[in-house]
Amino acid sequence: MPYAPSSVAVARQCLSSDLQEWGVYESAIDDAVLVVSELLSNALRHAHPLPSGQIKVAWRWTDGHVEVAVSDGGAATEPRAGRAPLSSLGGRGLGIVEYLADRWGVRHEGEITTVWAIVTTLNHKANGQELGGRIGGRYAGNGHLGNGHQGNGHRPVAEAALPEHI
Repeated sequence: MPYAPSSVAVARQCLSSDLQEWGVYESAIDDAVLVVSELLSNALRHAHPLPSGQIKVAWRWTDGHVEVAVSDGGAATEPRAGRAPLSSLGGRGLGIVEYLADRWGVRHEGEITTVWAIVTTLNHKANGQELGGRIGGRYAGNGHLGNGHQGNGHRPVAEAALPEHI
């Protein structure tokens, strides 16, 4: 995806559309969309683009969970949830992610940093079975998910062969 604020709206819409198509409950869609929005917004605000000049957003839905990941060119500081003062205009993004996601963390591979999160969908439909001929998953943009460091004592989004999306 382009390393631009407009990518947040595009990623939100694409993720929402995919999760609706895959039969995920609306409340879980809202949570997953907010999580990807916060991760992508943080990357755009605090990190550098990937070597390609873009940013990568990926997701998949399997076994009652939606896994999302945002990969960028890294930042001077490590992503971490904090407590912003009430008067602050920002600083709540990863706190929101921490609240909505079951697990989240950070991986590093060379110059690439990936922040990932897993949100439970508790869906009565399919739960990891094929929908429309495939298990749900997408890459939104170019780049690399990477692997390596796990942050916050959680497990990273599993590596997956996700199809190219945007």
